[in-house]
Amino acid sequence: MPPLLSLSLVAACAVTQPPPEPPLPYPPAARQRMLRIALAEWEDWGRRERTPGAAAAPAPDEADPANFPRVLAYWRALGDDEGAVARNRRLYAAALSGGGGGAALWREPAWSAAFVSFVLRGAGVDRREFPPDAAHGTYVDALIRDAEQFPALAPFVPREPEVYAPRPGDLVCADRGPNPIAHWRQRAADNGRFRPMHCDIVVETGPGSVLAVGGNVGDAVSRTRFPADASGYLLPPPPGGPVWFAVFENRLGRLPPWGDSLAPPPPGSPRS
Repeated sequence: MPPLLSLSLVAACAVTQPPPEPPLPYPPAARQRMLRIALAEWEDWGRRERTPGAAAAPAPDEADPANFPRVLAYWRALGDDEGAVARNRRLYAAALSGGGGGAALWREPAWSAAFVSFVLRGAGVDRREFPPDAAHGTYVDALIRDAEQFPALAPFVPREPEVYAPRPGDLVCADRGPNPIAHWRQRAADNGRFRPMHCDIVVETGPGSVLAVGGNVGDAVSRTRFPADASGYLLPPPPGGPVWFAVFENRLGRLPPWGDSLAPPPPGSPRS
């Protein structure tokens, strides 16, 4: 192929590359539905309360055959369940027949990211704005990318935990690995590779605590009371505990035409 023709083809491909589609805004109802769904799931699992670092229950709730359809619904919210449904259908059948393997029901793979994805899909947030996935890192990367490319339109914006106090609807995310990142900007260095993370959905805040609902917490959907200071800022974890690296500010219903994201936050939010 002549060099000039080759260069022309490369240039044509570069010109026709479509720009990234900007995210769409959502009405306040989406954020309200998100909170209602998270709390309804917590109710269904028996209103389990947790404190950071507490041991799991001796008999995992996820292994109870009565809870099979609950976790199944979380995995079905994903485009790719990584074989989780087929694997656990077999374990479910074994548990119902009295055969072995029932105790391992829904033990693998971890379903905490599937739970968050289920809540956002149920709230009506499209996969363009929140891509459902089995790994927290996938949607974390997408939310960070939107915040950087579309700062005025991004539905979730990463904030540093030490300068932003969570509010209901926000996501609080921690790194659970042996070499944790302490800032969301450090995630870019991973180049998208897997990192053990966990995110919970904030449902209530107040002086001294942040209450958040998460999946696969103590092998159930549980509400965890995270320590906070008198102004509502998350406190650092104890030595060896998961490290907070981001609070994703939820701007569903707060962007035009329904709200003004540039309005001053309420007292006790970003530190001055």
